[in-house]
Amino acid sequence: MNVSLITIGKTKTPYLIQGIEEYLKRLGHYLPLNIVQIPDLKNASRLSRDEQKEAEGALILQKILPGDHTVLLDERGRQYTSEEYASKLQGFMVSGLKRLNLVIGGPFGFSKAVYDKADELMSLSKMTFNHEMIRLFILEQTYRAMTILRGEKYHHA
Repeated sequence: MNVSLITIGKTKTPYLIQGIEEYLKRLGHYLPLNIVQIPDLKNASRLSRDEQKEAEGALILQKILPGDHTVLLDERGRQYTSEEYASKLQGFMVSGLKRLNLVIGGPFGFSKAVYDKADELMSLSKMTFNHEMIRLFILEQTYRAMTILRGEKYHHA
């Protein structure tokens, strides 16, 4: 199974870039994972929130292929323990799923069209985090899930 982390904009904070690179390297031992960065909209300041969500949504939808399973990281989504997330990933892998999309929206969330295309919503916390931090958090949790599935020492439950 290939995993694509679809994001809006680049990660700009140096310590987050370093952490993201570290977890991408670690994950390379378990599964193919790539980050698909959709550039920030050039005219975002002239758009309303809804217009920005629609424009970003159109770009996100271009990255989703037929047969993909798409999970939006969204505050209204279901929360999982690390073990439950590991089990969910294992289920995807044994089902023969070819590609899993984990999608992080822009600052105002997702358009209705993106919500309609998604297979499910997942929340990492009831708290709100900035979009750059969520990238690191989902990569760390995906790495943790893989070590849980392999019975490795990273996760101490």
